[in-house]
Amino acid sequence: MRSFNPTDLHIKDLHQYIVGAIAPRPIAFVSTLDEDGRPNLAPYSFFNAFSSNPPILVFSSNRRVQDNTTKDTLHNVQKNGEVVINVVNYEIVRQMTIASVNYAPGVSEFEKSGLTPIASETVKPFRVKESPVQFECKVKEVITLGDHGGAGHLVICEVQRIHVRESVIDDKNRIDPNKLDLVGRLGRAYYVRASGDALFTLFQEPEQVALGFDKLPESIRHSPYLSGNELACIASLTEFPSEEDINKVLEEDEEVKKILLDDKGHPDPMRRDLHRYAERAIAQEAYRYALCILMISDKAYKTL
Repeated sequence: MRSFNPTDLHIKDLHQYIVGAIAPRPIAFVSTLDEDGRPNLAPYSFFNAFSSNPPILVFSSNRRVQDNTTKDTLHNVQKNGEVVINVVNYEIVRQMTIASVNYAPGVSEFEKSGLTPIASETVKPFRVKESPVQFECKVKEVITLGDHGGAGHLVICEVQRIHVRESVIDDKNRIDPNKLDLVGRLGRAYYVRASGDALFTLFQEPEQVALGFDKLPESIRHSPYLSGNELACIASLTEFPSEEDINKVLEEDEEVKKILLDDKGHPDPMRRDLHRYAERAIAQEAYRYALCILMISDKAYKTL
């Protein structure tokens, strides 16, 4: 491991370590108005949701490292206290990057990027028509974290109205991530598309107590053949299989019987082959069956 004291790093290097590791980050495409009513549109990837009740979104507008100046968005927020936070999907990601350029004050990023401003219902800044989800917000507070280049200004926003494109809502009245097709930001020029093969599901019921690694037999917990993620699939179960379940696998599974016969008297090959067989069951999400195989392995390993 390389270890650093943040104060020993140049701010540009420190920034890249942070944004490279804390990723991917959602992008807030923030619309504001200046005191003369001129629109501004800028993306911020120091952004997330922090509360549902009240509904709170927070983004940070950092001071520029080069000259320690602040951005038009921050100026407008401090003057008017209203924003619209639009999400960025793959459909508008290239237009978003055009809006990220440091144009002179008063220049409309809507016009530069070819995006369409549409009226909001509860605040004055415009929404981005092409964005599939738009949050109209009042600014509750701006927290300044420093007065030097790279220092952030946390803009705490309370959502007043949410607009969601009908086409991204599924039949359960939830947002479908594949239809939404969001884009996230990483370090440097890297982005990630949050749809298709990039998506996977994990379900862990928080109200049901999982076995955990500490409850697994030592021969399973310290398996040299299963990864931490694979073992976690087993540790996520809430109970061990019954003796009846284990005996059923012993009696009916020809692969298990073959491994026990072929490797009889050889604990390490036997454990290896049973653990790798369990690994295939884990890959098919048959976690309880995999645990039955592993329990058979543990019992045989102890008796040989």
